[in-house]
Amino acid sequence: MQQSRIPLIDEIRGGAILLMVIYHAGYDLVAIFGVPCPLFFSPGVNFLRDVMAGSFILISGCTCRLSRSNLRRGTMTFGCGLLMTAVTALVIPDQLIVFGVLHCLGACMLLFALCGRWLDRLCPTAGAILAGILFYLTFSVPRGYVGGIAYYIALPRALYEARFLFPLGMPSSTFFSSDYYPLIPWFFLFLIGAFLGVPLAARRFPAVFYRPHCRLLAFVGRHTLWVYLLHQPLIYGLLLLLAQ
Repeated sequence: MQQSRIPLIDEIRGGAILLMVIYHAGYDLVAIFGVPCPLFFSPGVNFLRDVMAGSFILISGCTCRLSRSNLRRGTMTFGCGLLMTAVTALVIPDQLIVFGVLHCLGACMLLFALCGRWLDRLCPTAGAILAGILFYLTFSVPRGYVGGIAYYIALPRALYEARFLFPLGMPSSTFFSSDYYPLIPWFFLFLIGAFLGVPLAARRFPAVFYRPHCRLLAFVGRHTLWVYLLHQPLIYGLLLLLAQ
């Protein structure tokens, strides 16, 4: 049986999507409308972008424990990702999204629906730690190597020139996606959430998680998919109108 919604999770997700709306407004101004702001693509801003997207992936892993059907949820989310690909290809092809955060979320949900029963054989604490180690070690796979700060191992270039392994985090030299979140390393972050979701769904987290705090954020958090799908066309249209 599906558990009741967890207010703090909805509120955190609502706050994250509002921050992403602000980020995308800035991105459109700089990347599409040419407003000069070199700092926008600085490592610090890119880090904040990944933190926002990572929060969605982590929370999605947690809430997979509350879903009636991760297969249906994943199919719908991945389908919305394909819709984003089609729209960007037709409207703004220079900002094409090939495998963005929606593709990643949908694929993670589908993978969990297929292998969740085997993952459940692991102790949630041990599973979360193992997934965290794998996320850390594979974070740089899209840049061509595995390892941590003190060492790294370069991966064979042939993997990256295969041209069809970009969903796994191995993009070719000609690959481009304005929003790119491959399964490696982000599926491991999703799994951290999935293992944390076991005690979360069992209501073993602190009581603050299960009390409402901000109805607006909770409302936005319950409708993040619609906000994500609609905010970019609205922002782009508004900026285009102002530019004209």
